[in-house]
Amino acid sequence: MASSLLLLLDDIATVLDDVSVLTKVAAKKTAGVLGDDLALNAQQVTGVKADRELPVVWAVCKGSLVNKAILVPAALAIGTWLPWLVTPLLMVGGAFLCFEGCEKLAHKFLHKEEHAADTARHEQAVADAAVDVVAVEKDKIKGAVRTDFILSAEIIAITLGTVQGQPFTTQLSVLVGIALIMTVGVYGLVAGIVKLDDAGLYLSQRGSAAARGLGRALLAGAPWLMKGLSIAGTAAMFLVGGGILVHGVPALGHAVEAWAATSGVFGTLGSMLVNAGVGIVAGAVVLAVVELVKKLRR
Repeated sequence: MASSLLLLLDDIATVLDDVSVLTKVAAKKTAGVLGDDLALNAQQVTGVKADRELPVVWAVCKGSLVNKAILVPAALAIGTWLPWLVTPLLMVGGAFLCFEGCEKLAHKFLHKEEHAADTARHEQAVADAAVDVVAVEKDKIKGAVRTDFILSAEIIAITLGTVQGQPFTTQLSVLVGIALIMTVGVYGLVAGIVKLDDAGLYLSQRGSAAARGLGRALLAGAPWLMKGLSIAGTAAMFLVGGGILVHGVPALGHAVEAWAATSGVFGTLGSMLVNAGVGIVAGAVVLAVVELVKKLRR
């Protein structure tokens, strides 16, 4: 009896050790997506009323958890019975990200009057106490959760590739662990970023001159940080979406990786430019098709 218990404990320790090692490997591989996810989600609260920032972040966080609750079982099922379907699904998601990026740029630069009117309406709604702000924010939250679904799918797919061939319990443990770590990491950081201005206001009212100086610096820098994250979020759509499309074509993906590996820093920058270029072209093509379909339907 004692020997059986010791063997069971040894097996459990081995499984936990495997899960820990594989989780670290998967975390390293998905770290780049974490940065893009952070930029995209911090962008979603741009223009939101100060006391609504954390509720919006929390709403998107809950949506992200639901996304991962769907994606983890789906990934396990696809990896077991339909492994060939992973790449096509990622390609569709990558194309959608590129489309969203192009749509944002087109709406901002090609439809400036509409964009200015939308911005004015949103600012008026935020400033008007009589307006149901939660209802105004609903579309913003839906868009953020939709984008999170694609980025979460990429994270889960990368993790699935890391644990492929491992026992089912190990696969499940690593996938759930990465899903929780990434969600808490992204939205915890987003919550901290969006409250920088509140931290700056608090410090600027302290008695210490150093605290007041730091507070003023945070107040001055917070709007620029949010604008920078908004730009980075749009760029991340092309980088992530284009990267998915590039790696979805094995010959092109291997060629870009080989060039980046032999060219050092310039190769890394070059591969990013290739990903972004493919993303912009793909997004423009999808946007053109969508606009054509809209016109034909009218």
